[in-house]
Amino acid sequence: MSDAAVTAAPSPAWRLIPSRFPPIPAFDTVASAADLEAVMELEGWTNDRLVAERRARLPREEFLYGAPNSSVVMASFLHAAPGGSRFNGPELGAWYAAAALTTAVAEVAHHLRREAAARSATEMRRTFRSYSCRLLSHDYRDIRGQQGLRADLYAARSYAASQVFGEAVRSAGHAGIVYDSLRHRGGTNVVAFRPRLVVEVTQADHYDLIVPIQGRVVARRLTAEP
Repeated sequence: MSDAAVTAAPSPAWRLIPSRFPPIPAFDTVASAADLEAVMELEGWTNDRLVAERRARLPREEFLYGAPNSSVVMASFLHAAPGGSRFNGPELGAWYAAAALTTAVAEVAHHLRREAAARSATEMRRTFRSYSCRLLSHDYRDIRGQQGLRADLYAARSYAASQVFGEAVRSAGHAGIVYDSLRHRGGTNVVAFRPRLVVEVTQADHYDLIVPIQGRVVARRLTAEP
């Protein structure tokens, strides 16, 4: 790990989150670490067994609180996908973002298209709210341009190798990974493994995405209102 290329994360970075999941500002107004448990209990963050297990795995000094949209960041770590994502297993989530909003849209559209196929639907339509952020540290593992050399990390249908790699990067103390987008040619993605590295998180516009099984994705900008 130590002899591999490292880099700064792209700035700003962009993330889309389904608008049907309203932001719950549990962490945003917490003033001290001593208040965290009470706030999490109040908001129900301590009731879910998987969330509780993930909280135990995330070092308390890495908890993000007291800043706008802290809860959005913390949710990405504590409410991970059941099967994990490309560079993290289901035991603990991470913050995924893209160097360009277009890339973030392409990433989301890919998963909507897969959902449409699974449902035997002709298209999927869903509304997302966008966030911009800045990612601290110059210690992101850089695996861009290695799709041929490390095809296992870029496998289109399996996260088996990439999750092992990502968790090893996290265990080694690196900030995260910068990698090529498989959904947007020339696009760059980043995953951050430490919540406190995700700063200046700002909600931007909402987008209505229309994703057909085949054909062009349509992203209609709606409004910047919450």
